[in-house]
Amino acid sequence: MINRRHILATTLLLATALAVPAHAEDKPAEIRIGTQKGGFFPAVRQRQTLENAFRPLGIEIKWIDFQFGPPLLEAINVGSVDFGYVGDSPPIFAQAGGAKIRYVAAVKSDGNTQAIIVPKDSPIRSLADLKGKRVAFGKGSSAHNLLVAALEKAGLSWSDITPAPLAPADATAAFVKGSVDAWSIWDPYLALAELKESARVIAFDKDVHKPNAFYIANTDFVEKYPALVAKLNTSFASEGVWANEHHEDVAKAQADATGVDIEAVRRFVDRSNFRVVPLDAEVVRSQQAVADRFAKLGLIPKPVNVSDIVWKWTPGS
Repeated sequence: MINRRHILATTLLLATALAVPAHAEDKPAEIRIGTQKGGFFPAVRQRQTLENAFRPLGIEIKWIDFQFGPPLLEAINVGSVDFGYVGDSPPIFAQAGGAKIRYVAAVKSDGNTQAIIVPKDSPIRSLADLKGKRVAFGKGSSAHNLLVAALEKAGLSWSDITPAPLAPADATAAFVKGSVDAWSIWDPYLALAELKESARVIAFDKDVHKPNAFYIANTDFVEKYPALVAKLNTSFASEGVWANEHHEDVAKAQADATGVDIEAVRRFVDRSNFRVVPLDAEVVRSQQAVADRFAKLGLIPKPVNVSDIVWKWTPGS
């Protein structure tokens, strides 16, 4: 029989439940976004687009800069960054190492913003001429994949060159001093080498394979905040449309933010594509080819299935 004591107890339980806020996963206090030098990110930050999109939700945006992809993905893996932008190779190495990451969106590159370059007076004229040469690249970066794919196309093996794994700053110095014969590198370092050192391109990305870049998120973040990931993708997609139509604004913002020569930045921006899209079957196949290439050469500890860590984003959902 229900008595007054039962009614009071039930009322107290209901009041307590209503007083407890919704699950903590409803929203984080901030979203930490990892970016690299270049791209349209300085313009996005300057325009405050993401801040304006998330501030009404009570969420702050924190930007964290990295020199290149592998350390950015390690930060995502350990949870010190929630969301970031990288080239095609870093996610492969990260997945093979058991990192807690998910592909959440892609940028289909036109293949003009990364290349293998040589000094202007170098006798190297073709990819085949790389045989026996010392070649710089960022280990685990998209330039690593470009170099592997280029050697494959030229009929050379990894053992046919002397690999020189160097971060961009160190590789820049090595290239200028002549301590490496060639360099696989992305913009804006590529554009700077072309303009300041008269570096000569022997192959762009598009000459050897179909490149892509990716937005990556921490696995826990994706599972906990799928609506926020979709909102991040939508925000960056909108900015990508704007950036493709406002190259000069993008270039000026990047030059102001990074101190990189404006002419080099203009060159980079004018050959870039910023359109953000879901990972379709074509992108997944292309990325799987990267993974298989690295596995075949023993550059990753085990084969990986790219589709295992793809998060499905449906624009407008």
